[in-house]
Amino acid sequence: MSRAFTKEDEAGEAPLVPRRAPLPAGVPNYVTARGLAALRGELSELHGLKARNAAAAGSAPEAAQARALNALAGRIAELEARLGSAELVTVLELAPDEIRFGATVTIASANGGERAYTIVGVDEANASEGRIAFVAPLARALLGKRVGDVAVVRTPHGDEELEIVKLSYERA
Repeated sequence: MSRAFTKEDEAGEAPLVPRRAPLPAGVPNYVTARGLAALRGELSELHGLKARNAAAAGSAPEAAQARALNALAGRIAELEARLGSAELVTVLELAPDEIRFGATVTIASANGGERAYTIVGVDEANASEGRIAFVAPLARALLGKRVGDVAVVRTPHGDEELEIVKLSYERA
């Protein structure tokens, strides 16, 4: 495994720079203000990492160093393209009463369990943190619904009905 475009931690381990999540063809690259800031921060970190790797030339075989810098440059180009296509979506002064991009939605399942999700751009989605991409099946089932409505989501275990119990929007 190539470790060239990595950042070592105190234990000497180096996590790989993650690949961008795919954006379906023809789908706009919507982002929240938080997501746009995160993308810009990531780009800045990658430029810094590239500079550090270039400065460390000579500590690794020349061919390996060149491959690593080329791979990192590819990641930077990919992120710059993503930023270039980003369309910032802001919450209106009067938040809509239906679920749209940027909404935080609390849903209740048939078993009574409640979960909250925020509908965000593909680049900032992280289901374990409650942020789902607007192109995800759950988000698509929720979009356009209102508090009190029921959304049906197809799962591997069959259709699941989810009641929308709360809707809010965070102001940027």
